[in-house]
Amino acid sequence: MCGICGEITFDGSPVSLSAISRMMQTMAPRGPDAAGAYLFGQTALGHRRLKIIDLSERSHQPLVDVEHGLSIAFNGCLYNYRDLRRDLEKKGYKFHSDGDTEVILKSYAHWGLDCVSRFQGMFAFAIQERDSGRLILARDRLGIKPLYLAPGANGKRLRFASSLPALLAAGEVDTTIDPAGLHHFMSFHAVVPPPYTILKGVRKLPPATIRVIEPDGTEKDRCYWQLDFARTAEEENRPAEEWQDELLTALRRAVDRRMIADVPVGVLLSGGVDSSLIVGLLAEAGQTGLKTFSVGFEAAHGEKGDEFQYSDLIAQHFGTDHYKTMVPSSRLLGALPKCFAAMSEPMVSYDNIGFYLLSEEVSKQVKVVQSGQGADEIFAGYHWYPPLEKTNDPVGDYAKVFFDRDHEEYARAISENYIGQDYSRDFVAAYFDRNSSTYPVEKALDLDTNVMLVDDPVKRVDNMTMAWGLEARVPFLDHELVELAAKIPSRHKLASGGKGILKDVARRIIPEEVIDRPKGYFPVPALKYVDGEYLELVSDTLNSTAARERGLFRSEYVEELLADPTMHITPLRGSKLWQLATLEFWLQTHGV
Repeated sequence: MCGICGEITFDGSPVSLSAISRMMQTMAPRGPDAAGAYLFGQTALGHRRLKIIDLSERSHQPLVDVEHGLSIAFNGCLYNYRDLRRDLEKKGYKFHSDGDTEVILKSYAHWGLDCVSRFQGMFAFAIQERDSGRLILARDRLGIKPLYLAPGANGKRLRFASSLPALLAAGEVDTTIDPAGLHHFMSFHAVVPPPYTILKGVRKLPPATIRVIEPDGTEKDRCYWQLDFARTAEEENRPAEEWQDELLTALRRAVDRRMIADVPVGVLLSGGVDSSLIVGLLAEAGQTGLKTFSVGFEAAHGEKGDEFQYSDLIAQHFGTDHYKTMVPSSRLLGALPKCFAAMSEPMVSYDNIGFYLLSEEVSKQVKVVQSGQGADEIFAGYHWYPPLEKTNDPVGDYAKVFFDRDHEEYARAISENYIGQDYSRDFVAAYFDRNSSTYPVEKALDLDTNVMLVDDPVKRVDNMTMAWGLEARVPFLDHELVELAAKIPSRHKLASGGKGILKDVARRIIPEEVIDRPKGYFPVPALKYVDGEYLELVSDTLNSTAARERGLFRSEYVEELLADPTMHITPLRGSKLWQLATLEFWLQTHGV
């Protein structure tokens, strides 16, 4: 896990090494252990390293292969790198390090663009070809690792980085608010699908995409993986017990793969089914001395702010070395500015501050953790899936339960300068249309797995853990596990109020007390109820000179929300006021 960046110019002008340096400095928390840069011709690569695999200097990046004329900057982890290395050694390739980075480089040398289909893991990388001058950018199947792009003026340059703030630090970025990105942020629960971001001058490489950039600036994309929900008649009628057996095997494999490291690996333990199952599977495999970590917050308005009773139960049951962090409300307020500084894009979930403060404590003990993100999206754990099972209006019903506001309210909230088409609803409609499944719930699962998951929970975990040099691995997003889940008929997933088949598998591994309970999350009551000093902070921010001069929100809408925040709640139980404030906080924090 690291931070990568780079620049390629298309008009013969020199690469800006000072811009590379600023990007690397901005990403120092992502890779606190080492830094390096490499320049050849019209391309420069930068890297910040977090040492996880092959702790020696032999895996220092950017890594240059003189024999094959290739250089690479890589962020992520290739879990099957040892198997690939053995295959390549049989074909005559020589290795000079013990890490996964060199395996990617040699894989590209042998298989070319097709190498990505052989990779199991999370990755974003840039490979430069010495002889052709081409630059190759790639991102893993489920977008676990980010890659942001900033085209230069007049198409004469392209910069890229693992974080959006790094591109801002490099300078010369068009920071105009993008109307499509803004609409998605305000409507699609802050999910801004690629290639968009909130800024016109920054784009995202889509997941499962490999992009070839020629020396003259021409580009060609290849989507190398798509999730397939089609199943045979035999699969449709297969007994649930057989699906459970196959799922358990896939889960064991996914968790085991993510223990590959030359440093200890812990688990973020919320006490929910997903993280508890990870702990149980590791214990079943004989893992001892496992460190687990939980976070809680002070209660507010009578709402409890922790789920320690469940995480304690799992920790005691499996004998883990368990660490609990209780965050007082006084510390919460002071940590918000740093939390927003860690965001590559504005994110509204209260979980952000939870993951940020938890990661701070976890990073004092380990450098790698496994986390339970993704299970709800691939096993239908959210409340909006059951109503879609027999709907006649899948787009409308999905929007009704997931969208924060409809287009009419959006027009009341936003300055007329940014009002255009109903981008979010149009996007969902187009995405649903491209999925040939006859089951609306599978259209939603496809969208949530490939878009919502990538640009909300997964991005949140990457940003908040990497702010403290902590690598988070997500076994539920093992692509083979995700492919299997797509084949399982939706009725097995929707059972038991959602995640039915996963819960049935979990009963074989973990205590039922953590399975048969209401769905939990990182509760942060002090932020959920925007009042007191938090309301003062929000009011000061939205009424600041910077906000007024920006003119993004209509003043009458802001005043309406400020007058009674608790009356303006989204269908997903979020604060509409906090959402506006989040965007303005983020813009001000990053100097936009």
